[in-house]
Amino acid sequence: MLFSARQDSQRHLLARWLPLLERRQLRFAIALAYLAVIALAEVVHTFVDLRLGLVLHGALLVVLLLHAALASEYPYHRLLLALALAPLIRMSSLAVPLLRFPQLYWYLIISVPLFIGAGLTARALGLSREQLGLTIRKVPLQLLVALTGITFGIVEYNVLKLEPLIEEPTWESLMVGGAILMICTGLSEELIFRGVIQRVSVQALGRFGLVFTAMLFATLHIGWGSPLDVVFVFGVALLFGWVTESSWSLLGVTLAHGITNIVLFLVMPFWAQ
Repeated sequence: MLFSARQDSQRHLLARWLPLLERRQLRFAIALAYLAVIALAEVVHTFVDLRLGLVLHGALLVVLLLHAALASEYPYHRLLLALALAPLIRMSSLAVPLLRFPQLYWYLIISVPLFIGAGLTARALGLSREQLGLTIRKVPLQLLVALTGITFGIVEYNVLKLEPLIEEPTWESLMVGGAILMICTGLSEELIFRGVIQRVSVQALGRFGLVFTAMLFATLHIGWGSPLDVVFVFGVALLFGWVTESSWSLLGVTLAHGITNIVLFLVMPFWAQ
C-alpha cells in the first residue's frame, strides 16, 4: 500500500512538472535555433558575400517578428521580439549608406535606429526603467567594472590590431570620438543586450539566459574575422551580464564598454606605434 501510494505521488509530480519541462525545452530549442541562424548569417556576410548576409539578416528579422506575433499566447514570444534587435543591429551597419562619412561618425548614425528599436521593443515588452538597468546602484562596483574597460581595450587591440578612427590624437578628436563611442556603442549596445535581451532571456530561459545573451553578443563579433576575439568577447559579455544581473544597473558595463572601444579605436592604435 505504501509503495503504491509512493508511485501515485511520483506520477502526480511527473504529470505536474512534465509540461513545464517540455515548455522550457521548447524555449531552449527555439532560442538556440535562432542563435544558429544568426551565426550563419554573420559567417555568410563576413566570409562569403556581404549582400547575401544582409538578405539573410533581413529575412530573419521578418521571421522573428512574424513568429513573435503568431506565438503571442506563449510567454516565449517576448524572447522572439527581443531577438529581433540582433538582425536589426547588423542591417543598420550594413544597409545604411555611410561611405561619404568619416568612419567614426558611422557609429553615431547607426545608433539612431538602434536606440529607436531598443526603446520601441522595451515599450512593447513592458520593461520598466529598473528592469532595463537604467539606474544607479552599487556605485563602487560600477566604478570598478568601468576600469576593466582599459584592460579589455588593450587586450582586444592586441587581438585585432585595428586602424584608428581619428587622424590625429588631439584633445578635440579624443573628446568628440570618446563621447560618440561611449554613447553610441557603450550605451546603445548595453541597453540592447544587457538591458533588453538579457532581461527577457533570463525570464524565458532562467539563469541560462545570461549565457545565451553572451553567446549572442559574441556571435555578432564574427564580423571582425577573428575566432580569438569571439572567445574573448564571450568572456567579457559573461562578466558584463553577471554585473548587470547582480546590480540591476547598466552604469558600470556601459562605462566599461565605452572605455574598451575608446582604448581600442582611439588610443592604442597610436600608443602601439
